[in-house]
Amino acid sequence: MKNWKIPLYKIYTDEEDVNLITKIIKRGSNWAIGPEIEEFENAISNYVGVDYCTVLNSGTSSLHATLLACGLGSGDEILVPSFSFVSTANSVLFVDATPSFVDIEEKTFGLDPELIKEKISPATKAIIPMDYGGMSCQISEIKEHAENNNLLLIEDGAESLGSSVGGRKVGSISDATIFSFCGNKVLTTGEGGAVVTNQKNIYDKIKLIRSHGRLDQTNYFENPSSSQYLDLGYNWRMSSITAALGLTQLSKLEKIIKMRKNNADYLSSKLSKLSQIKVPTSPNGYDHIYQMYTIRLPDKSTRDSLHDFLTERQIFSKVYFTPIHNTSFYSQKFGNNGNSLPITEKISEQVLTLPLYPNMTVEEKDLLVETIYEFFETEIHQ
Repeated sequence: MKNWKIPLYKIYTDEEDVNLITKIIKRGSNWAIGPEIEEFENAISNYVGVDYCTVLNSGTSSLHATLLACGLGSGDEILVPSFSFVSTANSVLFVDATPSFVDIEEKTFGLDPELIKEKISPATKAIIPMDYGGMSCQISEIKEHAENNNLLLIEDGAESLGSSVGGRKVGSISDATIFSFCGNKVLTTGEGGAVVTNQKNIYDKIKLIRSHGRLDQTNYFENPSSSQYLDLGYNWRMSSITAALGLTQLSKLEKIIKMRKNNADYLSSKLSKLSQIKVPTSPNGYDHIYQMYTIRLPDKSTRDSLHDFLTERQIFSKVYFTPIHNTSFYSQKFGNNGNSLPITEKISEQVLTLPLYPNMTVEEKDLLVETIYEFFETEIHQ
């Protein structure tokens, strides 16, 4: 394991996290299906401003469960971005549907609403846009196309719990939205996920799917009677300890977001002076919570060289994302399949995600900035 001077992320914790986890451990029961599950679900739905929330063991199972709950499957085409984490497209294959890749726009790095119109076919049943790095895609424009064509809108908000667009929280606009609480997210429980929706039928179905298709009126582990199994389901439940972490992290989410924004502003004020770097910005009406601090470089060669330079100096950076359609699995399974995704391919060759976390010190930020300046000074003199 490399000894990083600056890691890509650090998790913000305090005594509140430790105390609640300790309390659950010491009670010696209800480590699964404890009261914290419902408390966390209610807290998320209240925060986002929706009627229902179901928590699961990961963002990926949350998306998989949502597609199942919506009845999507064989013969259905689902529009997805290639500029995303691979699970966005994988989840479509999990239900035996077909992913159809749509190019992104450069304003938010989300699906291009204008190109969605061109991609809709008689087989298209749903759209899964992705919110990149802590900022919403053009979700209202995408929703208009979904409604006009009677398509389901399932938002991959894995990276963007806490952000908003037009004054509305991510998760409050689509038919259903999934969140991830993986280790590098703004709100993290190590692993975990959630689905939020205003549609009771989706909510009820996901509750069955996440727990073996079982209808639980009471806690399964405290119920002496036999259970009813109404459907095929999986074991995708979140543990009580995980949910407790979620509750304590959610209680300080606004504080964490403010710290991230302050650090992003500091880095941008320094790095924007370099003409070769385009720092992340948010369009008018979009609230960026900086789950990732991603810069754009002029070309792939410069990006890759900077990435290597930082790694050599023990500063972690990473490319988010390489196009899904170009991965070995997808290119072998689908070939080019008529994909023309010039913006996806351009952006993926220019982006580099730099370290950013709430309690990043001034010394760490300055070291990052100075190292990047050093790289460009070295480049100029070569």
